[in-house]
Amino acid sequence: YLRRMGIETWRLRPADNTENSAEGPVDAQPKLEFPPPPAEPETPAVTVQPEVQTVQPEFADFDMSTLRRVALTCKRCSLSNSRTNVVFGTGSEQAEVMVIGEAPGADEDAQGLPFVGRAGKLLTSMLRALGYAREDVYIANVLKCRPPGNRDPLPKEARCCSPYLQRQIQLISPKVIIAVGRVSAQLLLDTELSLRQLRVQRHTYRDTGIEVVVTYHPAYLLRRLTEKSKVWDDLLRVREILG
Repeated sequence: YLRRMGIETWRLRPADNTENSAEGPVDAQPKLEFPPPPAEPETPAVTVQPEVQTVQPEFADFDMSTLRRVALTCKRCSLSNSRTNVVFGTGSEQAEVMVIGEAPGADEDAQGLPFVGRAGKLLTSMLRALGYAREDVYIANVLKCRPPGNRDPLPKEARCCSPYLQRQIQLISPKVIIAVGRVSAQLLLDTELSLRQLRVQRHTYRDTGIEVVVTYHPAYLLRRLTEKSKVWDDLLRVREILG
């Protein structure tokens, strides 16, 4: 059957020194005779350079207005070719609370402001429940430009925007960051855990000591009103942190 299928068959050959052995080949280990493997062509060695996050050293000296001016003309990734406006961030630079979302949507891209439209109105209601007006907090996104079709940010895009967000957090130095949405939470905390897992854990942003509370995105709540009670629990944790 093997020959008919075109498969080459192999035969056992006697092990070495079995012919002169007094006990014969009973306990001898048979050897399979295989043809030598074909020689592999030599290829030049390639040195793989690790991917390095591009960070502008001068960002450390930027104030918020300078940082905004640089961001508005940013060309660090391909999203600059499809955006309408850069959505830098808005709110009080002395805020105790900083809200960080994932990326601008269509309304945000059109107006150049984060969290507008129906999701923005719901976020305003959430902040009011905490006792804050919208202008009392600082609101930003992980990405400053809208991804086409509102898809999730690519890792490269997040790395390109990371220096802007890091400097914003450093300048504002809030007491607590509210990370809304899975993508925002995963990128801020450098994790792949689900939003459900992250919600019930306590987090700090890197080595700053700034507490991070993870909750659902307002756009998600518009589709799943039953999850509002969970968001209220998250807001109570924010209130507890703020004392």
